[in-house]
Amino acid sequence: MVLTDEQGRLLFCSPTRPGSCADIPHARELGLVKLLADGPAVEILADAGYQGLRAQTGGRLVTPPHRKFKKDAPDWYEEVHERRRKAHSSRRIRVEHGIAHLKNWRALARHLGRRERMDDTVQAVAGLLSQQQTADRILARQT
Repeated sequence: MVLTDEQGRLLFCSPTRPGSCADIPHARELGLVKLLADGPAVEILADAGYQGLRAQTGGRLVTPPHRKFKKDAPDWYEEVHERRRKAHSSRRIRVEHGIAHLKNWRALARHLGRRERMDDTVQAVAGLLSQQQTADRILARQT
């Protein structure tokens, strides 16, 4: 799980887990759901894997719109649904770019080490990326 700010800068990278894991149980295990429900009023733009958590987080977690009709949707519904989906996607693109910056590091793109050490590699790359983004921000302010 990766959290970025509105500019796509890395804020948090969770520890990796062996095997596949659904997003919602992972968010609950990390305490993100409780933190959002009880914490400051922030808005988190999430992907479809987090649908269903909006009510549990006090509306702070925003996911793409859920499709109400699986079959025989009215003509007007398809247009409205697509417009809402694109609006969410347009707001979330910077988050995706932030995740892409993390994945572009060669150590993660071509991980050849042992799986047991993958968590250490992810955390190290996340720390380096965060440091790089902070340094870039400081340089931008000075010029």
